[in-house]
Amino acid sequence: MPHVQNRSLSKPPALGFTRGGPPVGKPLFLALGAWATVWATAAAAAGAEIDLSRAVVVVRSAGRGPAETTAAVVLVEEIEKRTGLRLSVREDWPDGAPVIALSVRDGRTPWTERLTRRMSGPSPNGNVDPPESRPEGFALVVLPATQTEPAGAFVMGADDRGVLFGVGRLLREIEYRPGGMGLNGALRVAAAPEYPLRGHQLGYRARANSYDAWTPRQYEQYIRELAVFGANAIENIPFEDDMKGPLMPVPREEMNRALSEICARYNLDYWVWTPADFPLGDAARRQAMLERHEALYRACPRLDAVFFPGGDPGDNPPERVIPFLKELALRLEKTHPQARIWVSLQGFDRAKALAFTDFIGKEAPAWLGGLVAGPSSPPLWETRPRLAARYGLRWYPDITHTVRCQFPVEWWDPAFALTLGREPVNPRPADSANLFRLYAPYTTGFLTYSDGIHDDVNKQVWSLLGWDSRSDVRGMLVQYARFYFGPDVAEAAADGLLGLENNWRGSLALNAGVDGVLALWQDLERRHPRLADDWRFQMHLMRAYYDAYTRHRLLHETRLEAEAMAALAGAERIGAQAAMDQARAILRKAQTQPTHPEWRRRIDELAEALFKSIGYQTSVKRFHASGAERGCIMDFIDYPLNNRWWLEDEFAKVEGLAGERERLDRLETIRTWEQPGPGSFYDEVGHVGKSPRVLRGEQINTDPEGFRHENPEHSWWDDGMSRRRLSWQHHLRWPIAVVYEGLDPKARYTVRVTGQGDSVLRGDGRLLTPGRYSREIGEFKEFAVPPELTADGRLRLTWDDIDESHLNWRRQSSVAEAWLLKEAAP
Repeated sequence: MPHVQNRSLSKPPALGFTRGGPPVGKPLFLALGAWATVWATAAAAAGAEIDLSRAVVVVRSAGRGPAETTAAVVLVEEIEKRTGLRLSVREDWPDGAPVIALSVRDGRTPWTERLTRRMSGPSPNGNVDPPESRPEGFALVVLPATQTEPAGAFVMGADDRGVLFGVGRLLREIEYRPGGMGLNGALRVAAAPEYPLRGHQLGYRARANSYDAWTPRQYEQYIRELAVFGANAIENIPFEDDMKGPLMPVPREEMNRALSEICARYNLDYWVWTPADFPLGDAARRQAMLERHEALYRACPRLDAVFFPGGDPGDNPPERVIPFLKELALRLEKTHPQARIWVSLQGFDRAKALAFTDFIGKEAPAWLGGLVAGPSSPPLWETRPRLAARYGLRWYPDITHTVRCQFPVEWWDPAFALTLGREPVNPRPADSANLFRLYAPYTTGFLTYSDGIHDDVNKQVWSLLGWDSRSDVRGMLVQYARFYFGPDVAEAAADGLLGLENNWRGSLALNAGVDGVLALWQDLERRHPRLADDWRFQMHLMRAYYDAYTRHRLLHETRLEAEAMAALAGAERIGAQAAMDQARAILRKAQTQPTHPEWRRRIDELAEALFKSIGYQTSVKRFHASGAERGCIMDFIDYPLNNRWWLEDEFAKVEGLAGERERLDRLETIRTWEQPGPGSFYDEVGHVGKSPRVLRGEQINTDPEGFRHENPEHSWWDDGMSRRRLSWQHHLRWPIAVVYEGLDPKARYTVRVTGQGDSVLRGDGRLLTPGRYSREIGEFKEFAVPPELTADGRLRLTWDDIDESHLNWRRQSSVAEAWLLKEAAP
């Protein structure tokens, strides 16, 4: 999915909107939320351990839906994995034994009445009514033993999905231990989801960095775990292309059907993402695609929605898309009459987007479920008012990428952008919660864009936020860590996950906390050897090692470059060639004297283990990744974090120059590149740690897509192995401003910039005239500054915007470096 920013569309409204605006088709969290607050207080008041080790699972004898039946299986199997206990399942209520009872609230049958009585028995807060009959809602009560009743855990769902989600909540609360389990006190929870759609894309395709290596059984386990955290929808990519990855254990057609069968067993919605990446005017290909769709529909026992992206990929106008979708709808109705087609306006310009929403308003098609808002779609706040309340607005947020994407990491240190790249292990819980609370109220829910397991924490956080957008971020991580790693690890691992997100804040060189985060994960590894084979633990441990290794490599290689520049300072005395030879020898120490080789070996071991345990493909050559941008952190782990490659190439060019004076002059330019001398200034415009004079505006917490502020862009050149100077590989479209203070009022100054394309530059609002001007990357533009602008000792540089909407975003103008050079006194 390419990176497209929607700056040309519109700006979001001012903050302060309420959910009482246009109807969006989602229930609010009212009475059940109040119950949850009351019951949480009750649970805190009752601290006695409730032992469920000998519990019997009790289910109804008849009338169970698929999710209710599956819930009992999930409960028994997940408990057995964590404790070694195999609980029995019965349809009759045992006398005298602890129970875990599961049921849909189905009226006044004797079985349900007994469950209701038991749920409303003695408790710190007295009787509690059963939950509302809201879809997917549940009540969960865990009570200690009394003189007349044994301990018990009771789940009553508003429907069979509610039972499954209630079991998921119970599994997230249980304190597991070898041979036993229980809870530290009574628990009462009543919950219903705040958003009706909560799902994730798990496309079985060769582009994915892990899913394509999975068997149907692995898929089922992962889908089960998503349901434990409250997800109710899964999206597959059945036939985007005909690529067969070398790791695929079964044909795509077989997996397409298997995923539908899994969703049927768990009563989860099954979506398919089906673009038309060819001109729909091609009659033969159009007919073949219609037939392919129809074959898929027949093969799937469950199918709830067909998502057709208008673009990304694809480039078809509405007048061709609409007739095609009408024909798809006729075929879909034959086998799945309740299923609907959903459409995104990705890739549509404003005119096309308005044409499609006008069609919806005029024809009100019954086959349409709603619109999907993803990267490069019109903004949510524009789309919702144009869409009738009967249609949903599904959010398709990109939670999987870090750069060149919809929601990039804010001011990400280039050392990470160059090595971790676009799909690293990327827990972003705080960012996710902020983003969700900002945009979700416009929607009926979400199905996230994911291309692998690296965003696993993000998926679970999003699922939990879909139930309650007010959920505490650290509390969600504790639930995650308790379920996957165990109660003895939960608190520390939650902090470790927050630490990984904080590793990416600000300058890596200055972030000493990175080492502390590694120490935390190393301590968990040492004290809990049982986690060694757990892929979730492996990947977060690997990230902790990778971050610390990258930081120390950055510090080491930065020092080496400084030493190499010092060697060049002697060129006038010892000659250009001798100075370059010394500088080369110093730079080579990054390879001959590397920092922390033991961390490098451990990262390599973990990458190998992750490939074996979950199919995570961190290298094209070693692990068969489909491309270098697809999570291949091991292919870039040793990418130079100084300008060694560029300097080597520049030295070769210098050696080819005709005269010694010319060679010495070029070496002096190289040596003083970032150190232009007393009274002069240098900023690496897109580098969070090397741009002290660059004015930063609104932050990602209120403008996550960059409509009103610029976030540095990290270029992708030469398949990630560019030998260009590092400062050119990250840049801003235009800085808001570069501000200089403490200038010499009597001096003359020249502004120099590098970047791509044009720069319409102003000093204190006055247009500056270039005396030297190159549009090529790395070459200089220079502007003389009129003396009167710096007479007050200050200067503010700004850039006029340029309409380059006709250009691909990769070719649009940008600024990489800025100098203010003080002219030498005559």
